[in-house]
Amino acid sequence: MSDFDTTPTELIETPITIGDVNQEYFNHVKKINDVFYDQVKISDQKAAYIFTFMLAFLVTSSEVRNVFTIARYLERDIVVNGLSAMLALASTFSILSALLVVLPRHIKTSSSLFWGTWAHHRPLLEQAAEKADINYLFNEYMRNADVLSLICRQKYRFVSFAFRGLIATVVIYVALLIAG
Repeated sequence: MSDFDTTPTELIETPITIGDVNQEYFNHVKKINDVFYDQVKISDQKAAYIFTFMLAFLVTSSEVRNVFTIARYLERDIVVNGLSAMLALASTFSILSALLVVLPRHIKTSSSLFWGTWAHHRPLLEQAAEKADINYLFNEYMRNADVLSLICRQKYRFVSFAFRGLIATVVIYVALLIAG
């Protein structure tokens, strides 16, 4: 199944309006929520891949494991010691950054779509349902999109750090193999 719907879109001459919200805008903000939610999951997957690679790299390479031992630094010259220290720092930085991606986020605002604040939002949803207030739903989707956007920005910031740390680790490792 494709990620994109290949069905041609029909042109709507008069947009359907529900309450004060045009149906096209309502559908669009729902799609934004879906995309942002997928991006949250993808950022976690990217962090897991980086973490797994780094962990395998540390476990399988004695050269990498040894950069964390004091004895290594006593036996080598300054170039190898410098590269070893940089490798230890880069790999640690990458692993910690990947872990920071998957840590729970504490956001000060929420919507009815977040299970953690459901007790607060349930009565508001019930009141809106009694009044058939479609604007409430639109506003909840907008608020949730804002929250998901913030979460995505935070997560992808650490994904980029983890990826840069991974690249630095590989480059430094190659330099260490050449130097040593």
